Amino acid sequence: MVTLDERPQLLDALSALRDRVAAVRLPLPLPGTPRARQTRAELLAQLDDYLVPRLKDPEAPLLAVVGGSTGAGKSTLVNSLVGRRVSESGVIRPTTRTPVLVCHPEDHHWFAGLRVLPQLTRVWLPQAEWDHPADETPPQENALRVETAASVPRGLALLDAPDIDSLVVENRLLAAELICAADIWVMVTTGSRYADAVPWHMLRTAKEYDATLVTVLDRVPHQVIGEVSRQYEALLDKAGLGGVPRFTIPELPESTAGGTGLLPDSAVAALRGWLAHRAEDPAARQQAADRTASGIIDSLDARLPELAGAVAAQYAAAGRLGRAVEAAYRTQGKRVREQLARGTVLAGDARTRWRAYPRDSTADELLDALTESLAALLHCAVSAAEERVRDAWRREPAATALGPVRPGCDRDTAERIGVEVRRWRRVLEEVAEEEVRDVERPASSRVAVPDADTAAALLAASLLGGRRARPAGERLAELLGARVALRLRDTGGALVLTYVDRVLHTERDRRLAPLEALDVTPEPQAELIAALSVLQKEK
Repeated sequence: MVTLDERPQLLDALSALRDRVAAVRLPLPLPGTPRARQTRAELLAQLDDYLVPRLKDPEAPLLAVVGGSTGAGKSTLVNSLVGRRVSESGVIRPTTRTPVLVCHPEDHHWFAGLRVLPQLTRVWLPQAEWDHPADETPPQENALRVETAASVPRGLALLDAPDIDSLVVENRLLAAELICAADIWVMVTTGSRYADAVPWHMLRTAKEYDATLVTVLDRVPHQVIGEVSRQYEALLDKAGLGGVPRFTIPELPESTAGGTGLLPDSAVAALRGWLAHRAEDPAARQQAADRTASGIIDSLDARLPELAGAVAAQYAAAGRLGRAVEAAYRTQGKRVREQLARGTVLAGDARTRWRAYPRDSTADELLDALTESLAALLHCAVSAAEERVRDAWRREPAATALGPVRPGCDRDTAERIGVEVRRWRRVLEEVAEEEVRDVERPASSRVAVPDADTAAALLAASLLGGRRARPAGERLAELLGARVALRLRDTGGALVLTYVDRVLHTERDRRLAPLEALDVTPEPQAELIAALSVLQKEK
């Protein structure tokens, strides 16, 4: 069992582990992700609100968190233990919205600051306002009301938590977080709801952490108090919780609506005495705190590998999603190159213009047609890639975090493709113009130097038309010379592939961008295991 003596190495190991847990991101909605996110939240709450503060200040008061389901009577129980009304109780649910912490006046400094529950703003309500229940103050979000009462033993604080089954999601989350900050878990249920799933989930969690636990069976009708107590005890025994201290409070007028809000002292004397003993007896105090701390630390041996496994699953899913995109665009890139080699671009209007060139079609018209045909080819390639990505991602639950995959090329995509193809044409024209400008012809030559538009049109046709446009290359060689024509074809061919790859890579990267923005990496898994290993050595 871990003792709460000064343990700087253990504290350092827990602090480092806390940073590793905080660094975990679980953005992809895999089947086990909700549980992993809950595990992460609970780990952070226990490290921030309990383990680290407790090891830093082992002499701080014990915190007993009173939790339970709706209508269990938690606030009435806390008021009765204190001896005056400090927490709102009533029939309107959920009643407890702003949690209330009550401690001895001399222990106030332990809770006035942010030693525990640093995310909650401290507020104080003058006692005079509690003497008039009708003058209610609106609850504050993310707040903890700190009260003092001399009737609470020094070394003990009581915290009235929201309902763990509250209809308000924020209340449920806050209740779970507050319980994670407890040295002592006081679980309150009623004579009519002691077998419900909600209180038993809390009991099983306390057993899993081996926390110091007390159960209170509240509002039990006198006529069945013996029978209900025996049945509840049997359920605890069956769950392996037979040794848990158990207190029974009968149904009393003060428990119901319209009561005073305070139970008779005799109804809570046993529980008050048990809690006071834990605060005032050094051995009992150390046993209560050490048991909870040790139980939570020991539970990390199973919970952290589970969290690390969830991180690994996230990375594996992200890898599958990314590989599906890479494969889709890689396939289409290969297909486009094959179609370029076959002269597929020289089809439709481009083929018509080529056949009519130069008699009934100008160089500019031929370039226009070839440019549009190349854009259409790339448009089809991107659409096919996106369709393949959509089919692959449809089988991956994680893909829903990345938004819908477009069924084909939308207007923006078509515009981006058009811009890149027009840039390719402009660069090709500039290359052709530069070569034409540098061509020298002997005075005796009967072949005139062509204009740049003609050279660009013939070059584009020879690059995109395959065997059907072989005459374009031959004509270019006649006009510019074989060496210049060959150099132009090499330069132009590289340009075609450069701009084809640029289009496909741009669309691929746009598809991958939402995934990469999630920054799902494998490092947190290794860092969690390494931090756990260090902690295990320090234990």
